Amino acid sequence: MTLSKSSLLNGTCAFAVAVGTLLGAAASADAAGKLTIDSWRNDDIDIWRNKIIPAFNAKHPDIEVVFEASPPAEYNASLNAKLAGGTAADLITCRPFDTSLDLYKKGNLTDLTGLSGLENFSDVAKSAWQTDDGKATFCLPMASVIHGFMYNKEIFEELGLSVPTTREEFYTTLKTIKEKSRYTPLVMGTADQWEAATMGFQNIGPNYWKGEEGRKALIAGKGKLTDKPYVDTLTELASWGEYLGKGFKAQKYPDSQNLFTLGRGAIYAAGSWDIATFNSQADFKFGAFGPLPAKGEECYISDHTDIALGINPKSKNMEAAKTFLSWMATAEFAEIYSNSLPGFFSLSNHDVKLSDPVAQEFVSLRGKCKSTIRNSYQILSRGKPNLENELWNASVQVINGTMSPQDAAKKLQDGLDSWYKPGM
Repeated sequence: MTLSKSSLLNGTCAFAVAVGTLLGAAASADAAGKLTIDSWRNDDIDIWRNKIIPAFNAKHPDIEVVFEASPPAEYNASLNAKLAGGTAADLITCRPFDTSLDLYKKGNLTDLTGLSGLENFSDVAKSAWQTDDGKATFCLPMASVIHGFMYNKEIFEELGLSVPTTREEFYTTLKTIKEKSRYTPLVMGTADQWEAATMGFQNIGPNYWKGEEGRKALIAGKGKLTDKPYVDTLTELASWGEYLGKGFKAQKYPDSQNLFTLGRGAIYAAGSWDIATFNSQADFKFGAFGPLPAKGEECYISDHTDIALGINPKSKNMEAAKTFLSWMATAEFAEIYSNSLPGFFSLSNHDVKLSDPVAQEFVSLRGKCKSTIRNSYQILSRGKPNLENELWNASVQVINGTMSPQDAAKKLQDGLDSWYKPGM
């Protein structure tokens, strides 16, 4: 059979079109079908691979997701090197506030404003991953940790104590434990410093400065750390010294954890992240309650933003990445993540039922109290002296009795005034 030149030409063109179509489809499928995630949470690998990614693939089987992690201390340097070399993952795990804001300003995170699902997060939840003016959100909030107190239920039962519900009842409880038992009333040390600020000042303080109202006033320059709410916070913190254990000035964070898990302390000044540790080490039942306001006053909790996920602007899988983030904004992800990591709570506004009873007690505080974040983390720790570090020292000194609350407040404000000018 002899083919004409026209037939050969048409056949060649048709073949070329067919091959081009197949290659184009393959390239498109490859671009839209695979995502990589870079994170510092190397302890979460099994949870992502065995729970989170399979749940996503049940809804989106065409998108392959690969989770990779660096050791926490190496993550920032590793991520910056990958971004500079063009090898960073499609999805980037975001630390809160300035570290991620700097990445966004350098063009390494995508503006997610308008992303489907972002409406499921409050302004407080998004604040750690927004520009200072709040106009751009560059990471999808994942989880927070909540401050409060944990208590040994067996000690409370032995001493006939009820869980306190007001600030007044809290100190009556501490006094009873001190006078009528051998147990340490309140477990916390001051040797490592950060606990005094994190589980002390930032724990009880929001009830004095009214959460977001006071935090935003500091940033705007309308509030001062010498104002009554801050002096009152430091004054209450100073009173903790008489209820802490012998040698608390030399007591480090692991020492505090051991003291509580060995059943020697009645109440532990806590971050919810301690739940997993106590679940594995304590042989008694324990519960949780929030920081307590004065009788008749509204309560506030530090529901502090901890981790989020953003998109690398150079990702070749942008639509798939957005699909994954939108799924992470659902109740399904919130339930999987929060139940897999007790003490780390989804920042979405979905009502999530937790299987861990202590985690449920912590997260239930959101329905009773107004949420805020640590007041030193946004903007106010960019200069020197760093307000966060100054709070460590001031909190320790008032608890140790080496500085008055008034002097501590003045030192904090003087340090902030030395470099921070609101609106600049």
